[in-house]
Amino acid sequence: MHRWTHSRGSQATRDDMGMNKFLMAAAGGTIAGVLATTQFVGPLLAQENSRSSSVYEQLDLFGDIFERVRAQYVEEVDEGELIEAAINGMLTSLDPHSSYLSPDDAADMRVQTRGEFGGLGIEVTQEDGFVKVVSPIDGTPADESGIEAGDYITHVDGESVLGLTLDEAVDLMRGPVGSEIVITVVREGEEEPFDVSIIRDTITLTAVRTRTEGETVVLRVTTFNDQTFPNLSEGLAERVEDAGGIDNVNGFVLDLRNNPGGLLTQAIKVSDAFLEKGEIVSTRGRDPQQGDRYNATPGDLAEGKPVVVLINGGSASASEIVAGALQDHRRAIVVGTKSFGKGSVQTVMPLRGDGAMRLTTARYYTPSGRSIQALGVSPDIVVEQPRPGQNEEDEDESTILNRSEADLRGRLDNDSLTEEEIRQIEEDRENAEQAAALREEDYQLAYAIDILKGLSALGPDNE
Repeated sequence: MHRWTHSRGSQATRDDMGMNKFLMAAAGGTIAGVLATTQFVGPLLAQENSRSSSVYEQLDLFGDIFERVRAQYVEEVDEGELIEAAINGMLTSLDPHSSYLSPDDAADMRVQTRGEFGGLGIEVTQEDGFVKVVSPIDGTPADESGIEAGDYITHVDGESVLGLTLDEAVDLMRGPVGSEIVITVVREGEEEPFDVSIIRDTITLTAVRTRTEGETVVLRVTTFNDQTFPNLSEGLAERVEDAGGIDNVNGFVLDLRNNPGGLLTQAIKVSDAFLEKGEIVSTRGRDPQQGDRYNATPGDLAEGKPVVVLINGGSASASEIVAGALQDHRRAIVVGTKSFGKGSVQTVMPLRGDGAMRLTTARYYTPSGRSIQALGVSPDIVVEQPRPGQNEEDEDESTILNRSEADLRGRLDNDSLTEEEIRQIEEDRENAEQAAALREEDYQLAYAIDILKGLSALGPDNE
């Protein structure tokens, strides 16, 4: 996936801790080595020398190939680009998320985590040689052009992306703000590939958008950048205040659909916002002694009100950490479809020359100890999002049949209710009709709100 998931802000602390652990492990290894070599010095030294010799032979082979390419390739090559390509090839051979970042790419990445950058507004990964859309970002050119999570991009301006690295494919999609790009898309359910024209724009990420639907506060989290938790806490407080206090709110919907992830620290803070205690996530690297465990601190921004988390196939990485933590603690009901399944952590390591290396350094695990790598988070209630126009015929038929006594000419009036009671009934009916309209616009969100209405109807003892 073309995004990093480890916080630069916590890097110094992690590096200091890692160094302490490394020094302790090295000391233990030295003692063990002294004890062992008193008995097996010959075989051990031979084995170590053989291993070192093999590595040096491979490095010599690389040097030979580099010199031959530089001297004999049909065209003159840029030596710096050749070495960068070799480094990137080494990293991308490990997994889809490890890569070399040139100085320009590293600068772009730092800008993205601050929330503003140029481009199309899609999060992508690579699968079967093609670029796969993890999710479009809300309100961006890609989103407005109808790009969907799960789409495969096969060509950019007529040029095939097959055989390109992910970074090379992303470079093809970059360009000046205001310029046009045509991408060829293969989509499940569509018989033929089709072209989509998009105008590049400056992408300004609004990390969290909040609104109120009836008595429910909806928290739409689009990404996990530096602004996510501050936006979430401020927006939540404003909506509760607008509602006249927490007693007038029946619950919260945390909408993580098509959220491709971002900073690990922000995922932890968002999870902590709804948890009083317990583990949020743990990370385990190559050395079991260097794993980290992150725990919640007292304080629940929702003040115990029920929470529904919405996820889909575009919910990845940091989104899955939040959904998994709240699900394992039974703090939230998870609704939607299975998430993307990216359960690894990438650390971005600065290199000389202003470049950087993005390296997968750990897997993360939810509080119950499960890894979501390649499996994703499974919702408690599976709710598909109908495609637009899917149920139009049924709707037309129901409109014809949905007539009542009130629609009949010459009906009798209801004489058992006061005007105030009639007004209240009509108000409740209007609210119900608004909820029905929301189902047409966003079925999954309407379903989540209905769950909270049901829990509220049961009373506080059942929340």
